[in-house]
Amino acid sequence: MSERSVSKQKRGKRWYTLIAPEQFDREELGETMADEPEKVDGRTIEVTLGDLTGDQGANNTKLTFKVNDVSSDAAYTEFVKHELARDYLRSLVRRGASKISASITVLTKDDYRVQIQPVAFTTKKADRSQEKAIRRVMIDYVEEAAEERTFEELVDSAVVDGRLSSAIYGEAKTIYPLRRVEVQKLTLEARPEEVAAEEEAAVDVDEEDVAVDEA
Repeated sequence: MSERSVSKQKRGKRWYTLIAPEQFDREELGETMADEPEKVDGRTIEVTLGDLTGDQGANNTKLTFKVNDVSSDAAYTEFVKHELARDYLRSLVRRGASKISASITVLTKDDYRVQIQPVAFTTKKADRSQEKAIRRVMIDYVEEAAEERTFEELVDSAVVDGRLSSAIYGEAKTIYPLRRVEVQKLTLEARPEEVAAEEEAAVDVDEEDVAVDEA
């Protein structure tokens, strides 16, 4: 492609400002370039919680946002994933101690399906029964948190202010001494309309099975 063609192509594109959802105060996340608004839809951007809050201590928390609405010069996003930096998680591991994790898929009060992965670090080596009991606490607290909260409230509790990990820590430390509890990852798996569509499809399949059995 000639330099003139490249220059012409760039002139046909425009910048779109990526905007965080209202939950994150509509902060500007960055910019992206495209020649058509439709090509911006679905793009993702990763920032740290520290970038949004100004708290340098939150730079180990990575947030991913996905564009779901585009206007003339702005691209609005939704929150889709949170993940702690691997270097930070490695720094919490101690020789002769236990790392206990769980992966829990839950449905929030407003029907968002979310996967949450808490992790606990003990002061010394826990035995299997203690690890199992701590993992049970994680599962119970995550399921309860999702049942009582909307998706936005769950993200606040698990990601922004750390209430979920603090609650797990407070209960699990009575089983075995802990150094720290974190929510290492939270992922949006399905929105309410997607969950409803999946449930409807499952019902259709069940009805077909019944019809076959009756035949």
